[in-house]
Amino acid sequence: MKANIHPAYGPVVFRDRSGALTFLTRSTLTSDQTVELDGSTYPVIDVDVSSASHPFWTGRGRVVDSEGRVERFRRRYGQGEEVTS
Repeated sequence: MKANIHPAYGPVVFRDRSGALTFLTRSTLTSDQTVELDGSTYPVIDVDVSSASHPFWTGRGRVVDSEGRVERFRRRYGQGEEVTS
């Protein structure tokens, strides 16, 4: 690798405030905010959605389309011709 062209890669804490989840990983992202975790201070990045708050992973999702896309298509454009071989 060439020297001095890559961003610094170090430990960062990602925090999902709505899901009350924090996890420590490594990243090139930086932040002015810090958090203390396990006796060490790390930069913290706040995220909007994580596996702790996303409806798909939590099971709190709601079905917006109760009719279904295929049925709506058939109603709008007709049943169509069936293909026989």
